[in-house]
Amino acid sequence: MRSNSKPHSPFNTKLILICASVVLFVFLLITTTSSFSKPPISQSHLSNSTHPVDDSEPTPLDCPSLPLTPTCTKTPPSLANALIHYATTNITPQQTLKEISVSARVLEKKAPCNFLVFGLGHDSLMWGGLNHGGRTVFLEEDKAWIEQIKQKLPSLESYHVEYVTKVHQADDLLETGMKEECKVVGDPRFSKCDLALKGFPNEIYDIEWDLIMVDAPTGFHDEAPGRMNAIYTAGLMARNREEGETDVFVHDVNRVVEDKFSMAFLCEGYLREQQGLLRHFTIPSHRSRSGRPFCP
Repeated sequence: MRSNSKPHSPFNTKLILICASVVLFVFLLITTTSSFSKPPISQSHLSNSTHPVDDSEPTPLDCPSLPLTPTCTKTPPSLANALIHYATTNITPQQTLKEISVSARVLEKKAPCNFLVFGLGHDSLMWGGLNHGGRTVFLEEDKAWIEQIKQKLPSLESYHVEYVTKVHQADDLLETGMKEECKVVGDPRFSKCDLALKGFPNEIYDIEWDLIMVDAPTGFHDEAPGRMNAIYTAGLMARNREEGETDVFVHDVNRVVEDKFSMAFLCEGYLREQQGLLRHFTIPSHRSRSGRPFCP
């Protein structure tokens, strides 16, 4: 998701303005139906968050968001920051408009929700804006990059994570993932599968994520960490939720790792859509129905 990890999209400032319009459009859709939304999402933050909890920020309950309500006329900070950012920068998001639209449609239905994003980048404010009122968390491999983004965009909730794999190990890791212990559904922290990521803060595992976006870590050269573990762990988290389903998105599926690992561990049978370099999978809870196969 970072600008130095892969080539920029060929789109220019026009795309940025379109993205900003999408953010505002989705906000209007959310606000007009906010009285029918889900119960409030937990607003607790991890101890090593890049920003503290801001109790002064308006919540959906403070602001019913009805267009004619005279006491609620301010644009929510998450949306205001996104609009200003994309209107004043020449840096375009890493995904194309068509690719972004796939996730935006899901967020239109599910937001406010819990949204986990592997990667921190120039499109992060957009994801937070589209999930206004929800919890959007970013996991990033580069500590220096987190500090750089933190100074420009302090409102984003992001955490540093470490990966020990390399892209050139992908074939061996794919074979590892075929072993029986990797087909067992459970908490990744206690999985016996070598593909499961176990170094996240505990709350990352405790939250049931409604959406997961895998657009990191870096994976475009042999010595990069690659997204093998991230894709597998996203699928395991989705299956391990108590009930319901999780929408999982994988970007850069033109690359071998993203292509093979998404099909193997998110499963072709759960594939809902592919647009450009983005695949969208919908994975149901496996805990709510015993005996469900790892892949349909």
